[in-house]
Amino acid sequence: MAAGGGGCPAGGNDFQWCFSQVKGAIDEDVAEADIISTVEFNYSGDLLATGDKGGRVVIFQREQENKSRPHSRGEYNVYSTFQSHEPEFDYLKSLEIEEKINKIRWLPQQNAAHFLLSTNDKTIKLWKISERDKRAEGYNLKDEDGRLRDPFRITALRVPILKPMDLMVEASPRRIFANAHTYHINSISVNSDHETYLSADDLRINLWHLEITDRSFNIVDIKPANMEELTEVITAAEFHPHQCNVFVYSSSKGTIRLCDMRSSALCDRHSKFFEEPEDPSSRSFFSEIISSISDVKFSHSGRYMMTRDYLSVKVWDLNMESRPVETHQVHEYLRSKLCSLYENDCIFDKFECCWNGSDSAIMTGSYNNFFRMFDRDTRRDVTLEASRESSKPRASLKPRKVCTGGKRRKDEISVDSLDFNKKILHTAWHPVDNVIAVAATNNLYIFQDKIN
Repeated sequence: MAAGGGGCPAGGNDFQWCFSQVKGAIDEDVAEADIISTVEFNYSGDLLATGDKGGRVVIFQREQENKSRPHSRGEYNVYSTFQSHEPEFDYLKSLEIEEKINKIRWLPQQNAAHFLLSTNDKTIKLWKISERDKRAEGYNLKDEDGRLRDPFRITALRVPILKPMDLMVEASPRRIFANAHTYHINSISVNSDHETYLSADDLRINLWHLEITDRSFNIVDIKPANMEELTEVITAAEFHPHQCNVFVYSSSKGTIRLCDMRSSALCDRHSKFFEEPEDPSSRSFFSEIISSISDVKFSHSGRYMMTRDYLSVKVWDLNMESRPVETHQVHEYLRSKLCSLYENDCIFDKFECCWNGSDSAIMTGSYNNFFRMFDRDTRRDVTLEASRESSKPRASLKPRKVCTGGKRRKDEISVDSLDFNKKILHTAWHPVDNVIAVAATNNLYIFQDKIN
């Protein structure tokens, strides 16, 4: 399978995934602030950004391939680290606003600098990341150390010159979009017009212009007049990759609404409504909780969208609203454990999902630092593990299997011994190559296809 195909190492002629790098400390005691809360490749895949619960953004840059070290094929190294958000306090509501980065979204690159949006629960910031490798010397009005010169001592004009210096990467906040959300922001999505973006919270979706910070336009509002009548909340929202007037949002009831901004300014009335009818025989106390959609992502082609609920990933054709065209079970063996997962709050975990560059494979996370891949063409799937035990350079990842009862085989792990504190909520797939980034607590694992 060609690079970019993104198949699964389930056998046959498919390539193997192998370990490339792991970033982050090995400590057993993980500081809360170091837990990674979002992972995102930029449009070219040369930069990879992570945000954490401490409000920091770390950007990794892919090294150019090195002839003298062929095995270090395109490693990612730290490019820039900056504090994006600080903890705040809402004095009106007596609420602490966490600094945790909920989402990062890159803007398509227009010039030498890179731009990204990062958001915590309330405030979105637009950051510019730029390089400086020259500095000006020989000013007329100030000395080399920056002090102003006495005007009477300036007797001749100098022409400032540029001198080379060590490369510096600077991150500077260009815009701050604040005070537009009453509830917690769960999604931001940059529009294909490259001028606007949306931000969604539990009950509203706002449309922003990237140049205008003091006002946004409310495009969806599902807040009932009486909050006691509230039956669902918005869980995720995303713009269509090519049609700038189309976006979708998912709900805690397991439904997805596709809206067209050409039909009306306020998109409370959707154009399409995607919902799978529930099987009455499998209804239980947990049905509503596990049907809540935690992530929705359009395919790169724009024809499909993928939704992740607690137990499965579904692929929908935008032309068919009645049911998904594919349903992939992520960890069906947890169905018998829903009671204990409810008691330890894991049932409310929000797993994300992502497409590979050619839309032929999808990936999402699970517990015990497992993550799942599904090959849409061959309908094969595989469970892989992000662990330091198998983190030798270029070591192939062995598929993992979970047994649900009866006799356990040697290479299987029992469902009762899964660690629910180790969970992979955030994953990202390189837009072109078979390179994936997987966030496991405070560590970022990078895997790639094995080149023989």
